[in-house]
Amino acid sequence: MVRYQMNPTVERILGNIDKVMTGKRNVAELSLIALLSGGHVLLEDVPGVGKTMMVRALAKSVSAKFRRIQFTPDLLPSDVTGVSIYNPKEMEFEFRPGPIMGNIILADEINRTSPKTQSALLEGMEEHSVTVDGVTHLLGKPFFVMATQNPIDYEGTYPLPEAQLDRFLLKMKMGYPAPDEEMEVLNRAQRNLPIEDLQPVVTLEDLRDLQQSIKEVVVDDTIKRYIVELASRTRGHSSVYLGVSPRGSIALMKAAQAYAFIYGRDYVIPDDVQYLAPSVFAHRIILKSEARFEGITTEDVVNRVLARVPVPVQRLVK
Repeated sequence: MVRYQMNPTVERILGNIDKVMTGKRNVAELSLIALLSGGHVLLEDVPGVGKTMMVRALAKSVSAKFRRIQFTPDLLPSDVTGVSIYNPKEMEFEFRPGPIMGNIILADEINRTSPKTQSALLEGMEEHSVTVDGVTHLLGKPFFVMATQNPIDYEGTYPLPEAQLDRFLLKMKMGYPAPDEEMEVLNRAQRNLPIEDLQPVVTLEDLRDLQQSIKEVVVDDTIKRYIVELASRTRGHSSVYLGVSPRGSIALMKAAQAYAFIYGRDYVIPDDVQYLAPSVFAHRIILKSEARFEGITTEDVVNRVLARVPVPVQRLVK
């Protein structure tokens, strides 16, 4: 893929995260794409690879209010959204906000809590507001959720159904560091955890300006038709029971706008779509049982669709 000069503000944010995260530039980049395009991330990986550190570094870099929610089987929806408590002095109920009232939220092990509590978070993700005792409370701007789940230990968990997975713009993995990267992690941790000394490099107002600028990135009808064709091919694939929804097509377009912007372009090109399609589409696909038995993955399906759909080489002339 052809690389362009990165937006200077974005470069400052990613460079700041690099002070904490070694060898995870691509994960930081995808997380920032989701944040800038108003989406959310599902991070599926084993414990101890730096998921919490990543989202904390991102929050600190952009001066955001960070909140962490540890999901457990006994967690209640009010533990997420907040609760109204009666104040006898004022003779009225007062709203005590929950941890969802922040800018960047780490929803740790989201699949360990009940569907009822999961839905409290998902309402906020979709509506950017929560309802408590019939009163609607707006969430912060920006509002970004990075939810994590452990792909190994499924005992006592409540897997997210497809309709809830579809709410996440991207799904990705951290992966283990390479040996030399892990050596650097040890060297940094020996002195002091770098996250403690990390300073903001942009303000929330700067971040809101970036989010607004992304909406101005041009997506030609040729690119839109390419995205629609990719989504349509997943629905008709022989290994697929349920393909990508129109929400998935919208998500890929928005992510492509953000990716184009961070690399200094005011227009989307096919390379943007191809790079992001596996992260945006794969978790929105449900495979047939025989395909899973044969070892086919949703990523395989997306890559095969990408290989078969012709890449647009010129813009439409109206």
